[in-house]
Amino acid sequence: MIDRVSTASAYNAVLANLMQAEVAETNAGNQLSSTEQATDLQGYGGNSEQLMALQGTTTQVTGFLNNSQTVSAQLATQDTALSEVASAATSASQAVTNALSERNGTSLMSSLQDALGGAVDGLNTTFNGQYLFSGGQVNTPAVSATNLSDLTSAPSIGSLFNNDQRVASAQLDANTNISTGFLASDVGTPLLTALQSIEAFNQGPNGPLTGTLTSVQVTFLTSQVASLSTVQTNLNDVVAQNGQAQTEVTNVQNSLTSQQTMLQGLVGNITDANLAQASTNLQQAQLSIQAAGQVFQALNASSLLNSLSVTPALT
Repeated sequence: MIDRVSTASAYNAVLANLMQAEVAETNAGNQLSSTEQATDLQGYGGNSEQLMALQGTTTQVTGFLNNSQTVSAQLATQDTALSEVASAATSASQAVTNALSERNGTSLMSSLQDALGGAVDGLNTTFNGQYLFSGGQVNTPAVSATNLSDLTSAPSIGSLFNNDQRVASAQLDANTNISTGFLASDVGTPLLTALQSIEAFNQGPNGPLTGTLTSVQVTFLTSQVASLSTVQTNLNDVVAQNGQAQTEVTNVQNSLTSQQTMLQGLVGNITDANLAQASTNLQQAQLSIQAAGQVFQALNASSLLNSLSVTPALT
């Protein structure tokens, strides 16, 4: 009876060791394959609340960072578009200056038509399928004019703009919200007004502005040079404002990237497995399983011998 009890106890002890070794083997294997200490929060014990807080903050920071990348791309597109409008003003000013220096307006109006086309193209720029300078009317082109004659036939310059007054803004991080949008009417009205004045003169009794310029035409165009110069300066200021927004976004992106790196490090301090230790644990667990198997075989052999030793001899 004592031998049978001892054998049963030994079996139970070996079985417990075997199960413990198998769990250790599984855990070590999971750590090596996932590089993480556990597969769920429960596996992190007392660190689970801290881990949840860090992961929540990391998710928020990553969301802001992803959004800032979209804002950055939008501002880059706006920079190109606004620069195109500013370039159109420069071209218009240069065309008038050239006509005055040559006292000839042969190519003046065609050059101004090209300038209008460039300005309208810039103001009707889209980003991700939406018109950038239309305010909230993102599915509607910001400017309707296509020809210089449209500027004089329209009821007003304002009627040629289709934007509303909604100016886009962006939340860059928990504490930073900046204005990122520009309205076509704010950007383009001065230039279109200047072009309208020249087109109206061209259509009037002192026009057309072709061939050799008259003294009246020279006087008029001279007065327009200053107006176009002001328009050009103001548009360059708008381009600069967009550039300031780009700089602010870049600064916030750098800060968010640093925060993300720090948070990922803190999370890793909790979740990252010690791969060298996990490899050692796996080897130890496998040895323990092998040892348990050998002990089982020994116990089986011992139990068989005991049974044979107490079996009555046959007569």
